[in-house]
Amino acid sequence: FLAFLFYRCVELITVKTPQKQVNVTTGGTVLLQCTFVTTQETTSLNIQWEFVSSADMKTQQVVTRYSLQAKYVDVLPFCWQVYYYQAGKDVISTAFEGRLTPPSAPATSRNASILISNMKPSDAGVYTCDVHNFPDVEGQSQVNIIVNVLGKLPSVPYCSVHGDVESGHLVTLTCHSEHGSPKPKYTWIRLDETKARRPVMGRSEYSTESGILEIRNISEFQFGEYQCNASNVVGFSICTVELSPDILYIHPFVLIGALLGCVLIILVVWFIAHTVKRKKYKAVNVSEDLTGEEKCAMFRFLYSLYFNPFMHSGHYSGQLFYSCSLVYSWVLLFSFHFISDNFAVLDKPDLQ
Repeated sequence: FLAFLFYRCVELITVKTPQKQVNVTTGGTVLLQCTFVTTQETTSLNIQWEFVSSADMKTQQVVTRYSLQAKYVDVLPFCWQVYYYQAGKDVISTAFEGRLTPPSAPATSRNASILISNMKPSDAGVYTCDVHNFPDVEGQSQVNIIVNVLGKLPSVPYCSVHGDVESGHLVTLTCHSEHGSPKPKYTWIRLDETKARRPVMGRSEYSTESGILEIRNISEFQFGEYQCNASNVVGFSICTVELSPDILYIHPFVLIGALLGCVLIILVVWFIAHTVKRKKYKAVNVSEDLTGEEKCAMFRFLYSLYFNPFMHSGHYSGQLFYSCSLVYSWVLLFSFHFISDNFAVLDKPDLQ
């Protein structure tokens, strides 16, 4: 009978959480949920959040406890206080100041959940929610939540092609992700017409650390769409690039050389035209200033200006030819037309 009365006087408190383990990325925000049920008034409510870091799991401390009957010695890992609540006042530890949002009105809401932002790798560990409400001194008064702080998801990588995408050439594909923790690793695969994943064919090699794929002596069977996967323990991001003989890599120096060549031809044309006009005024009574051979020599000179920039080691450089031939063509036609008009004027005697 006395035991029954004692049981009635000692109420039970129940603390719960739907979480057993939570994963959060570095810099992210995590909500640690903790609710409690009590039948007593919450005027003496006490909430405490404690934390044992993953690094401190191997470090232990000796705790001595005494009771009326005996002395107890416990070996426990080091525990750090995160948050403390009593009599309507909040206390946040220095390590979590500015990052921890305390529970709102826990005495009435029966909610002791906390929100922690800007999570760091050092925040990984076991968090304990401990709730007491006298005279509720028995029951399930605490719960544990394991928090894993992962790295950052790799940012969308940048894929690019280097080299001549032509049969028999060396083509290099690069893939790089600016952000990601831990550092992402890279894998290359080839996508067929149905977007199915296929291994890279032929003589090729790539580094999972640098994301560089080299395809040696590329053939038409290796043309197509390639996909790079940048991944770490958090997740992955992808980028794709198309290898097609219609897509040519043009080095910036090639374009600069083409523009300089155009400028050179324009200057030569201007100089010739200026010289011709000067001769026109000096030779008023002369019906012909230049012979047919001289005209042919002039056209041969312009012809050499047109084709010489495309010559490299005795053969045409197809890459440069494709990138610049159109520009050179209209410049050359303009030059022929302009000089021909001036020669026609010289062929006619000045009647004035």
